[in-house]
Amino acid sequence: MRRRPTPDDPVTDCLRLARTDGVGPHTYRRLLARYGSPAAAIAALPGLARDGGRPTPPAVPTAAEIAHERERLARLGGRFLVLGQADYPPLLALLADAPPVLACLGDPALLARPAVALVGGRNASANGVRVAEALAADLAQAGLVVVSGLARGIDGAAHTGALATGHTVAAVAGGLDCPYPPEHADLQRRIAEGGAVIAEAPLGTAPQARHFPRRNRLIAGLALGVVVVEAALRSGSLITARLAQDAGREIFAVPGSPLDPRARGSNDLIRQGAHLTETAADVLDNLPDHPLRQGLARAPLFARGAPPDVPGGGLAEDGADLADAGEPPPEALAAARSRLADLLGPAPTAVDDLLRRCQLSPAAVLAALLELELAGRIESLPGQRVALLA
Repeated sequence: MRRRPTPDDPVTDCLRLARTDGVGPHTYRRLLARYGSPAAAIAALPGLARDGGRPTPPAVPTAAEIAHERERLARLGGRFLVLGQADYPPLLALLADAPPVLACLGDPALLARPAVALVGGRNASANGVRVAEALAADLAQAGLVVVSGLARGIDGAAHTGALATGHTVAAVAGGLDCPYPPEHADLQRRIAEGGAVIAEAPLGTAPQARHFPRRNRLIAGLALGVVVVEAALRSGSLITARLAQDAGREIFAVPGSPLDPRARGSNDLIRQGAHLTETAADVLDNLPDHPLRQGLARAPLFARGAPPDVPGGGLAEDGADLADAGEPPPEALAAARSRLADLLGPAPTAVDDLLRRCQLSPAAVLAALLELELAGRIESLPGQRVALLA
């Protein structure tokens, strides 16, 4: 018999905090580091937002609303995975912006197995689809879990190839009950039966353009390496590669014709140092057993040009400084708010620059930034940067 979630279940408070207006992955971690538990963080939210200049407290879902969401997911045959618990994907947990909560259909144990991501363009050529499907089949047969994003083109081919010989995981941009693209609904069902499907977004969320970069970081975070097949120069697959590189994962690219614009991005990855990949052996011979032992030592890619734009993100600070330093005194917080008001503008500013220019304790500056973010006055951006919102 399925257990009905109770309001005092610890997962309920985690979900309530994660689903709170203005609380993203970085803010979630900083709040837990500062207050010790989701319940204590929720209780502190109104005061933090008020101190940051917000006239009304952030909207926090009720325990009953969370219980309803959990019941809906259970009816689909899924469950929630919470950051910090034993069943949360271990490699994904290494990311500074790891999702506080994931919804999962299928076997969550697969998320802890060695995995490689295989991504590429939606408007893939017939050759690209064939290469992706064969490569995924060989990697899955070798015992790796193949991760992709369920998109048209290369992603769909990767899942199809892996299902034929082993296991695959799909990371989706919307809710688990909103398959996208619609024609991949049956593919999502088959992946859930023989692998796993994960989503950061709540049930009922229709995927929008701004959701896909967040989905891409899940793909990168779950895998020891990312293989790119047929990516144009401004492809979302290059965002996945950049996020994987930032996380210390290995980067692989299948070469394509120089006459085909669909291969220019993947060819450029090879030019910048990605592993040239023609067969599964090229991946297996260069895949580390753990990103902290090999991948972080690699020279950075994208060094010769501007990286792809990565919308979303946030402060890459997990709250440890706040936890170590204790609660900043009120006068230090007031001084930090005042100084930040002078320093911040609509142009992104690095948090490190703010720490230097404020000439105040890091704990006070970071706490003030947390208040301003919860108040909706600043926006967190990739690369540990913040910008003032209109």
